[in-house]
Amino acid sequence: MTEFFLEIGCEEIPAGYIEPALNSLNREMTAFFTKNRIQADQGQTLGTPRRLAIAFKNVDECPKDIVETHLGPNVKAAYDADGNPTKAAIGFARGKGVDVSDLTVTTTPKGEVVSARVENKGRPTAHLLNEFLPELFGNIQFPKKMRWRDKKLAFARPIHWIAALLGEKPLDFEVDGILSGDISYGHRFLNPTSFQVKNLESYLKGCEEHFLTVQPNARKRQIAGQVLALAGEVKGTVEDDPDLLNLVTHLVEYPVGVLGDFDPKYLELPKELLVMTMKHHQKYFPVSSPNGRLLPHFITISNMTVDRGDQIKKGNERVLKARLEDARFFYEEDRKRNLEDFVEELKGVLFQKNLGTSYEKMTRFSALAEILAKKVCPDKLEHVERAARLCKADLVSQMVYEFPELQGIMGGYYAAHSGESDEVAKAIKEHYLPTFAGDALPDSSVGAVIAIADKLDTIVGCIGVGLIPSGSEDPYGLRRHALGIIQIVLAKGWQISLYELIDSAIGQLGQKNKLAPKEIRRHTVDLFSQRCKSMLTEEEIPYDVIDAVLSTGIDSLVDVANKVKALADLKKLPHFEPLAVAFRRVVSILTDDAKGEIQSGLLTDPAEKELYAQYIKIQAPVKELVLKKEFAQALEKIVEIKGAVDDFFDQVMVMVDDAAVKKNRLHLLNGIADLFANIADFSRIVIKGTAKK
Repeated sequence: MTEFFLEIGCEEIPAGYIEPALNSLNREMTAFFTKNRIQADQGQTLGTPRRLAIAFKNVDECPKDIVETHLGPNVKAAYDADGNPTKAAIGFARGKGVDVSDLTVTTTPKGEVVSARVENKGRPTAHLLNEFLPELFGNIQFPKKMRWRDKKLAFARPIHWIAALLGEKPLDFEVDGILSGDISYGHRFLNPTSFQVKNLESYLKGCEEHFLTVQPNARKRQIAGQVLALAGEVKGTVEDDPDLLNLVTHLVEYPVGVLGDFDPKYLELPKELLVMTMKHHQKYFPVSSPNGRLLPHFITISNMTVDRGDQIKKGNERVLKARLEDARFFYEEDRKRNLEDFVEELKGVLFQKNLGTSYEKMTRFSALAEILAKKVCPDKLEHVERAARLCKADLVSQMVYEFPELQGIMGGYYAAHSGESDEVAKAIKEHYLPTFAGDALPDSSVGAVIAIADKLDTIVGCIGVGLIPSGSEDPYGLRRHALGIIQIVLAKGWQISLYELIDSAIGQLGQKNKLAPKEIRRHTVDLFSQRCKSMLTEEEIPYDVIDAVLSTGIDSLVDVANKVKALADLKKLPHFEPLAVAFRRVVSILTDDAKGEIQSGLLTDPAEKELYAQYIKIQAPVKELVLKKEFAQALEKIVEIKGAVDDFFDQVMVMVDDAAVKKNRLHLLNGIADLFANIADFSRIVIKGTAKK
């Protein structure tokens, strides 16, 4: 057993490229070892902006020899009547690299077939690696690749060196004119000299001596510790931001935290603006007081040791000051106007070429928001109308033009400055929520109403002009919008008709529709059904329970959630499966003419009379419970009829010659099916032994 090590040295790779590349490198190398029957431990990846590395311990120096037996054509097809090999046998032998005379006969369940015994001798791992590694470089995955100068290989950045060893012996291959060896290089500025690599241990030691922290997790821990310590120096804290921490981790090779300051006068700007400027534009960590208020400090992670003249600190402070000055200028210029003054300018902002301007969109979802508000918060109607009109106005402000991520947030601040009510300003801030998975939901009813209306207008509008999500293609984020609507409605517990809301949204589009309203409605309902299913699946609800409930419709999203929970709880009980079998029998026997009034005079068999009596007994209570949305209790009540259903099917023939009796029995079963038809379709429930394997 020995050790394999590979390092690819190159110019600075973008931070977002490093993790996918290391994962890809690990997959490719692991697949290579598996394919070639080479035993090896799990790979250990290492990486910085200037290097991608991987190591495997306990690697076989030579795969073991193996003998494989390959089965070929049937003996009758392989030899003619005289026992001579046919073309089938000759071709099979040639394909396996053996002489046709060496073929043997093997008995299989399908009869006797010819077989070839092939001996595969293991080749030295070093030889296999030298052949494979030049191909590996082209298979490493990056979000984007380019060819550099006269090089043929497409890679994230130009490659400068390759260190590759098996044991302590360098491998011998070439990639685009670069020879592999056993030399690596230190930090570009702090210690750029070369050092020899003998194995992973010597590599890590050399990296430490050359100002390199090549293990991403170790680098991340260093950064987190430095940030915490520096914030403590000014009696502050730094909010957890895993995405920022991960990004900064892949921006440096030798992390050194630097505490910087800015003029406290900038704290008069909105907190979100300051945070956006520091985090997203400068990759700084903002410092806050224990109560959450920003302090006039930031932390940056340098790729250099701290200099005596504090030039790194001062340089970052100058950059941030310039950005904050720009932000303050835009903020003050925008506040010279009322937010209402921006609304007309939305007529010049295109939302989508077939759906018109942002002003047109605003008028559509404003009408939709008014319809929804009358149902869920009629006392807030005035605030809804005002917030809906103003919520997109900041799109034409100087601030949002410069910082698009702040749309909605700045509108809320400008609304408050313009004298709008707190509820209107808050709703404007909230109406884009949620913007990503796990994001906060609108807290206020006004913000929630506008968020739903805005998102639904986008969904229906895009589908109406043919922009239907397919596969990974969803440029307008319709799936995310649908999930956001579902989450908001469930969080608020609003009993609203999704179908009516969709129809209202379709009506607002007017002549912009390219598809028929029925087709738009179908695609929109399908989209919501898919998002519901995905959300409930993530909550570990059994898939058949989800299908059984969704097949009854999703008009009330709150009802769907409650029905799924009730049925999932029922499924956990030991008597559920026999119950499901009984109800599946009820549903499966029904025909198109099963609906109708039950004639008690036509009931003759004791079992059907008992079933009818049980049905009459629970019918009214079940309907009342369903009406009250008490689905769990309704299902518990329906369970009471299970024994009578079993006796009925055991003792009564439904499809008898007497047409009147047959129809009456179908009417009875249809009545029973109607008891649970609005809760779940039991034909979708998977019974053990019937599921596909």
